[in-house]
Amino acid sequence: MITSIQGTLTSATPLRAVIELNGLGYEVHIPVTTAEKLPAPGKPVKLHTHVVYREDNQVLYGFHGEAERDFFRLMIEQVTGVGPKVALTILSKLSLPVLEGAIRAGDIATLAQCPGIGRKTAERLVVELKAKVGATSGNAAMAASTGGNSAHADAVAALGALGYKPADAEQAVRRAALALGEEPTTEALIKRALN
Repeated sequence: MITSIQGTLTSATPLRAVIELNGLGYEVHIPVTTAEKLPAPGKPVKLHTHVVYREDNQVLYGFHGEAERDFFRLMIEQVTGVGPKVALTILSKLSLPVLEGAIRAGDIATLAQCPGIGRKTAERLVVELKAKVGATSGNAAMAASTGGNSAHADAVAALGALGYKPADAEQAVRRAALALGEEPTTEALIKRALN
């Protein structure tokens, strides 16, 4: 199985990247949360991957971190009715810390806000993954997703305390992080998200 790909990013859209390696261009399907972290075309990039093989094709899915890739695998292998496209949609709408938090809290409303996810699928995510998304894995995933600090998660929580819906808070903080660059503080993220 191909677990990662490292090469030159030749092009990217919010849901797809093309990585050239040894003269071959590999099309990799990615969530928006990974697309936001990609370098400019022409720069080196590494994605953690999962390959889905079917009779008529094979599709390569890529993620910024191993934790996102592993959670993608968990969703498609453990949750009835969640295939690769649905799992990619979920990871595009919610970052891993917010997704795991919603599952731990049984927050069906936040999960159901993902495009293509109805209430029943959101309930299945909670029922089938809650035991697998324990406090330990959540903290490890959060550390991996936020580069070892919790500024992102703290900013999302602060916006939630101000009345933002979890998905809206997540999106505002992601946009703020992109605008601010590398490792912004919680305070900087909150200020930028509120503007």
